[in-house]
Amino acid sequence: MIHSLAGGVIRDMKICDFAKVELSNGMSEVRWYINPFLQLKVGDKVLVPVGIKNELVEAIVLKIERNVNEQVAPVPIKRAKEIFKIIEK
Repeated sequence: MIHSLAGGVIRDMKICDFAKVELSNGMSEVRWYINPFLQLKVGDKVLVPVGIKNELVEAIVLKIERNVNEQVAPVPIKRAKEIFKIIEK
């Protein structure tokens, strides 16, 4: 925690792992998701929530970014969804 010169407190930064995935819905859609799994690797198949109803869709992991703070996250952390499950390793 960092204190400002005015006596206030600057909030702590959130740090997350992110995964860039390509959805297997036939549209070659690429999205970023928060990655809660330490063992996830590029090429793994995963289930991710999509849309308002969070329907689970199969996807392939294209890239993993580790220890990303919220200032440089590829998507806003508050709006990002999490990978639901690893299907294959």
